[in-house]
Amino acid sequence: MQSEVICVRCPKGCKVKVAFEGGSVTSVEGYGCLLGREYAVQEVVNPQRIVSTTVRVLKAPYQRLPVRTSRPVPKDKVREVVKALAGVTVEAPVKRGEVIVKNVAGTSVDVIAERDLESEGG
Repeated sequence: MQSEVICVRCPKGCKVKVAFEGGSVTSVEGYGCLLGREYAVQEVVNPQRIVSTTVRVLKAPYQRLPVRTSRPVPKDKVREVVKALAGVTVEAPVKRGEVIVKNVAGTSVDVIAERDLESEGG
């Protein structure tokens, strides 16, 4: 079986062909650098994504706090991660990088704040 992946690791956008059989990669062609090869294999074998969204925040000048996963999660878990964050509410103040949810959706990945938010009036 063969898959074609457009690499997003750099602006070149190489079209990388990855052949695999029985769960093992047999050949990789068309990559312009080792990062592209690594990305294409990862995308075919175990695709992962960083999840960015917002959660509700109280006692802050804004109603939503931007958050993201601290590292990529398996692509097939993205919906579960978003669903797990749908009911999350935090209270200001919040510091960028602060862990908002540990081990989100059982992925062993934490969700972190993407900005500082001071409390209203302080």
